[in-house]
Amino acid sequence: MSIPNEALQKLLQEIEQKAAQSQQQINVVKAQIASKNRESRMVQLTLNEVDSLPDKTNVYEGVGKIDLKGKLTTQNTGLKSDTSNLEKKLNYLETTYKNSREHIEQLFKAGQA
Repeated sequence: MSIPNEALQKLLQEIEQKAAQSQQQINVVKAQIASKNRESRMVQLTLNEVDSLPDKTNVYEGVGKIDLKGKLTTQNTGLKSDTSNLEKKLNYLETTYKNSREHIEQLFKAGQA
């Protein structure tokens, strides 16, 4: 019992689309991770610079036309959390891409048999 060619082509197209989408999202997430890492390094350098100030010194983060009061350690923790979440997303996308490629290979092997 074999699958009709039409159904195989449709299935193949769907898997290829999923793989292409995953690849695009992987590139976006990698860029986001790089950006967060740069931002984290900047915060770490700033922390090193203001290390001589008392611990409870407030800092201000520019957000558009508003400056928000905060602490550098809080900003750095948030960035690390964001980076961690992005790495989890990247792992999921890479797994999805790998699975899509494996399914395509299985379809070709099944089609040859």
